Amino acid sequence: MTQLNEQIGDNKNPYSDDELIKNFPGFENRYASVNGIKLHYVDGGSGLPLICLPGWPQTWYSYHPIAMELAKSFRVIIVDIRGMGSSEKPAAGFDKKTMASDVLELIKQLGLGKVHIMGHDIGGMVAMSFAFNYPEYTERLIVADGSHPSEGMMQMPLIPALGTFNEKMDANMPYAWWMGFNQVKELPEKILEGRFQYLMDWLFQYVMIDESKMSTFERSVYAAAYNETENIRASNGWYQSFGQDIQDSKTYQKLNMPVLGIGSYVSFNYMQMGLPYVANDVNVIGILDSGHYLFEEQPKQVVDAVLKFLSA
Repeated sequence: MTQLNEQIGDNKNPYSDDELIKNFPGFENRYASVNGIKLHYVDGGSGLPLICLPGWPQTWYSYHPIAMELAKSFRVIIVDIRGMGSSEKPAAGFDKKTMASDVLELIKQLGLGKVHIMGHDIGGMVAMSFAFNYPEYTERLIVADGSHPSEGMMQMPLIPALGTFNEKMDANMPYAWWMGFNQVKELPEKILEGRFQYLMDWLFQYVMIDESKMSTFERSVYAAAYNETENIRASNGWYQSFGQDIQDSKTYQKLNMPVLGIGSYVSFNYMQMGLPYVANDVNVIGILDSGHYLFEEQPKQVVDAVLKFLSA
């Protein structure tokens, strides 16, 4: 049994799902077997279902700044995607099409029918794949700082442009070196096992405007979720599958359901340019006083944008 699995059943561990859910009145931890793996999710609120998918290097807990407000209007279901948190970490299946099918199977098990779906970062990629592959199950799509992988990724620089790799990410010339680092197999696990906090602290400082909005407790929650070899290996699988994701994207039809893109100061321009190529009914808004971790830096703006879009 891994350390993380031990945490799941250890109510005294402050980072266990059983302890963390206490910060979500009305929500419950639940598990489902889909596509031969176990998924963990939390479920709360009432109304039309809103599926929420987190990104790297976080877990379901990343929605805590906005979940309670959203649950006043919707049934909010936050899923630890394949390879994340307390969900299973298989050897394969990290292409976004397979991960989207995990979400579909969960929706079918819950008897939900058509849903709203929202994703941040890697979760945004899975949410878009879900919409591409299962439009009949997608009422509205929200992507926050994370679009489906495309051939544009192949143009990302190996070396940063002179003067652009500074303390904070450059909005015009972003240098996301971890996109390449996470492609490497086996080495990241050896470097980061038990030390993931160092990578997270640097990342939050680099991609957030105000990194203090990511609390010490939150950082500890995510470090506990990513410190082990199998957890690092699985999360890197999301990145190592980009090549397949790009090939899959070439087969998709343009989205017809309403789509909302929410972009930080780093991604807004890119989302504004890119999303209209893949969706017919799209609105992209910028939260330009926030970095990549929008839920932590500007939760009210995110909630306002989501509720306005979903109630339109």
